[in-house]
Amino acid sequence: MTSLETTTEAEDSGPSGYAAARLRLLNEKGRSGPPRRAALAKLTDDWLSALFATATLEAGVRGAALVAVGGYGRGELSPRSDLDLLLLHDGGADAGAIATLADRIWYPVWDLGLALDHSVRTPGEARKVAGDDLKVQLGLLDARPVAGDLGLVAGLRTTVLADWRNQAPKRLPELDELCRERAERQGELQFLLEPDLKEARGGLRDATALRAVAASWLADAPREGLAEARRILLDARDALHLVTGRATDRLALQEQDQVATELGLLDADALLRQVYEAARTVSYATDVTWREVHRVLRARSVRPRLRAMLGGGRTPQPERSPLAEGVVEQDGEVVLARAAKPERDPVLPLRAAAAAAQSGLPISLHAVRRLAATTRPLPVPWPAEAREELVTLLGAGESTVGVWEALEAEGLITRLLPDWERVRCRPQRNPVHTWTVDRHLVEAAVKASSLTRRVGRPDLLLIAALLHDIGKGWPGDHSVAGETIAKDVAARIGFDRADVAVIATLVRHHLLLIETATRRDLDDPATVASVAAIVGSAGTLELLHALTEADALATGPAAWSSWRGSLVADLVKRVAAVLAGDAPAEPEPAAPSAEQERLAIEALRTGEPVLALHAQAEPSAGDEPEPVGVELLIALPDQPGVLPAAAGVLALHRLTVRAADLRSIELPSELGEPSGVLLLSWRGGAEYGSLPQAARLRADLVRALDGSLDIPARLAEREAAYPRRRGVKAPPPRVTVAPAGSRLATGIEVRAQDAPGLLHRIGRALDESALRVRSAHVSTLGANAVDAFYVTGAEGAPLPPEQASQTARALEAMLRA
Repeated sequence: MTSLETTTEAEDSGPSGYAAARLRLLNEKGRSGPPRRAALAKLTDDWLSALFATATLEAGVRGAALVAVGGYGRGELSPRSDLDLLLLHDGGADAGAIATLADRIWYPVWDLGLALDHSVRTPGEARKVAGDDLKVQLGLLDARPVAGDLGLVAGLRTTVLADWRNQAPKRLPELDELCRERAERQGELQFLLEPDLKEARGGLRDATALRAVAASWLADAPREGLAEARRILLDARDALHLVTGRATDRLALQEQDQVATELGLLDADALLRQVYEAARTVSYATDVTWREVHRVLRARSVRPRLRAMLGGGRTPQPERSPLAEGVVEQDGEVVLARAAKPERDPVLPLRAAAAAAQSGLPISLHAVRRLAATTRPLPVPWPAEAREELVTLLGAGESTVGVWEALEAEGLITRLLPDWERVRCRPQRNPVHTWTVDRHLVEAAVKASSLTRRVGRPDLLLIAALLHDIGKGWPGDHSVAGETIAKDVAARIGFDRADVAVIATLVRHHLLLIETATRRDLDDPATVASVAAIVGSAGTLELLHALTEADALATGPAAWSSWRGSLVADLVKRVAAVLAGDAPAEPEPAAPSAEQERLAIEALRTGEPVLALHAQAEPSAGDEPEPVGVELLIALPDQPGVLPAAAGVLALHRLTVRAADLRSIELPSELGEPSGVLLLSWRGGAEYGSLPQAARLRADLVRALDGSLDIPARLAEREAAYPRRRGVKAPPPRVTVAPAGSRLATGIEVRAQDAPGLLHRIGRALDESALRVRSAHVSTLGANAVDAFYVTGAEGAPLPPEQASQTARALEAMLRA
């Protein structure tokens, strides 16, 4: 039956004809989605138009119109949707005639059992109510004439839109607050097992709010994918209405399979994944849009004052503060620097993301889209910088989530990690789980970031947290499948063979500790021995313990408790004891390289520091290779204060330290007696791209050692000129005495947030404690510094246990201050 035939029947047969035509339309399998919603709206328009024409003649009313508002005004009629109607009149008719007209329209609607939201107003009354009630004003933004005086409706629309635009600075923050309150009550659609398609965050209400923002002309939502997301949510609601026969928006578990069948989908999981994808698109658009709204409002409030201060009509240029190479902050967002070349810098997406997360700032939509459009793929395996930036991003804590979602919205995550696609928006039917699989993995990394001080390799912990459930996108045991995937991913992002093996072990056995602790007899030696055999080393056990806790905390409130934590801790303690009994002998230190030995001999001969600076580079699209890092070797006669001096000089020259090694070697002097020479090997990078000259480094090192260069004062001056942004709140530093340390020295291990001058501060504190640093092993893993110092007393012997503990406590207190 054609639309014209259904319209004719509705007009000829009255309510019963409309009801029959409506039923046939809803049962018509060949028509669904937008065409069916449009046809239902047209059928309803024609029926109501006929009712209105008859009613106005009988009531003797002129200067009136019937107006569809809200969802009906947008033509989004689902099978059980309310009809939102406004009877608009010019005030010329008496109240009795208007009441008669309204009754002759409303009662036929009620007689059919249709839900009706109705009002009767003049344009002035409608405008006044809209000014007092934000929800009424939002409904009128979608006002559409159904029948009657079109000029009356056009005048109201013009007035309402003008009011909305004029009042936007006041109304939009109110709308934002309404959306936030609703999200707090209803939760996030993209993670709920029984989501409300309309009210939950990322649902139809938010999609409608984005239309209202666009109508204000103040800001606009990112449109890519938004219309399709809205269609998917509306289609799901249509199917839900047909399956249940009720005007419901909650997608209950018991109805999901039927709704999936109605939509032609494989099963309920396919339905939820499709709905989650749509909700994620709406949520991301919502975040970006409201951020832009508040940015514009801030700019409008500040601009007049700035112009007055500038004494003219000049428009102030937005301040741009550097965050990393090619990355700056502008207007509270992370954007690309003007000189950035994403087409020549494949690490830039990760560097920008890490800088944004560490600064606690959102990354701008324009920046993400430019990166997605122009950045070339990373080589495989990834360069060290890319791996370290990924670790930094994952270790930033809560702010990682928003940045990760921004990258994911533009396809950058699946480009970097292709296996991510299989877990993206994948639902978890276990009610213990709060999140979808992909979000759970990100949340696990967030939880793991607060546990990085408990492990010697926080980079392995964060990567394992991100990958531990990656196998859930494949059939079979997700731990077994995940082990294979984790090996491939870890190798892809540049970990060496030993680290790949550790990550794979963590993923394969990420449930080992919690399952053993809660299901096995820990007093049975075989239980502990079996876990020790699987784990293999104290380092892997330490990582697995932290991963177990992060996984549980990221699952939901029911997955972790003090009781479970105590059981796991007891098991870990027992396994550690078994592993300690088989601890390998202390490895012999490696012999110096030929270059190190040459530098040491020269330092011994001259009595002054000798430096070798090597820039590490890779080919680029231009004529010159692009520097990606620096290796610095320093040799100088053994003396106090070398470590803080060298570390301070590097900090002054904006060289970030990713790894360092300090050791003392003995060389024969001209008199035949052995003399000590210190060798320092540094690996790092330039904070903003340009490498210092070796001669300047050496000159500043000489001045630092003789006391003529006040490094703390210089660092304090720079900190005052360029204060560090508050960004994310890092976990507090932790300093411990290394168990089973060297027989020749006491091991002091420091785990802290990396920061300029950190190594200098640690070195000064050790020097002020009259301790000699026999060797140091410094590693920066993402944003985490894990430094081990082997120290002795002035006489060259290891520290007594009590002195070692006091030293650790004092150093930790200094770092916390």
